[in-house]
Amino acid sequence: MIDSLRAALASHGSVAVEGRWHPLSGGRTNRLWQVTAPSGPPVVVKLYTGDPGNPLFPNDPQVERHVLRHLQGQGIAPRLLDFAETPLGPCLIYGHVAGTNWAGGAAIAARALHRVHAATPPANLRRSPDGSAALADQTRTILRLCSSHAARAAAALEPSCPSVAPSGQAVLLHGDPVPGNMVVSGNTACLIDWQCPSIGDPCEDLAVFLSPAMQLAYRGHPLKPVERAAFLASYAWPGMAERYRALAPWYHWRMLAYCLWRHEQGDAQARIAAQTEQQALITLMQE
Repeated sequence: MIDSLRAALASHGSVAVEGRWHPLSGGRTNRLWQVTAPSGPPVVVKLYTGDPGNPLFPNDPQVERHVLRHLQGQGIAPRLLDFAETPLGPCLIYGHVAGTNWAGGAAIAARALHRVHAATPPANLRRSPDGSAALADQTRTILRLCSSHAARAAAALEPSCPSVAPSGQAVLLHGDPVPGNMVVSGNTACLIDWQCPSIGDPCEDLAVFLSPAMQLAYRGHPLKPVERAAFLASYAWPGMAERYRALAPWYHWRMLAYCLWRHEQGDAQARIAAQTEQQALITLMQE
C-alpha cells in the first residue's frame, strides 16, 4: 500500500513523500504514517479509509482540511501541508507534532480544551446536540441502530433526573478529544485528528475526554475521581463544571449506547467499555 500511495501522492505533486514511512498506531478508523525525509522535519500522511456511518464520530476529510487551514498558526492543531484525492482514498498531509500521547496531568488536558473552545470556529461546521433533550434524542437514535438484548436493556436506563436546557453556545469543538488525540510536549498539548469537529456546548468535549470508555480504550483505565475533579477544576470556564455534572447522566447514557453499537460492529472490546459507562450512569442515578 505504501508504494501505491507514495506514487499517487508524487503524481499529485504532494510534499514530503520521499523518505522512510513508519506506521503510526492509535488511529481506529484511518491509516497514518510518519514520513521522515533525509532533510526537513517529519510529516504525517493520513489516508482516510471511509466512513461506515458512525453515529457519534463522523470521519470527514474535507472538514478536517477546512479546520486545519482555519487554525493554522494557533498552536492547537497540526500545520496543514497538503491534501490529495488518490485512488486509495482522500489523503491529508500535515506537520508531525512532537510529543507523547496524553497519559496524565489533568490541568494540561483542561487547558488544551479551553484553548480550543476559546478559538473562533470556521464557518459551516455541524452543530452538536445541546442540552439533555437533544442528547436523549441522539442516544435513542443510536440505540435504534442496535439489535442486541444489551441495547434494549440500555434503553431502559434513560436518565430520569431534572432536564438541562440548551446552552445556546456555539464554541469550536474538537469532537474526539481522547488521550490518543492529545499530543503533550512540556506543559502544553496540541490536538490531532480533527475529522469530526463541530460547534456547540463545551460540555460535549469535556464529556468525551472524561468518558470512562474512552479513557479505557486509549489509556487502559478510566480516570480516578481525583483526576476528574482536577480536570474540571482546571478547565476554568465559569459554570461549566456544574453544567457538565448536571448533563453527565445523559453523556454516560449516550456513550453506553455508542459502545453497544460499536460492539455490534465487531469491536469486541467495546462491550467492556459499555460496562464502564453503564456503571458510571447507575452510580450517578443512585446519588
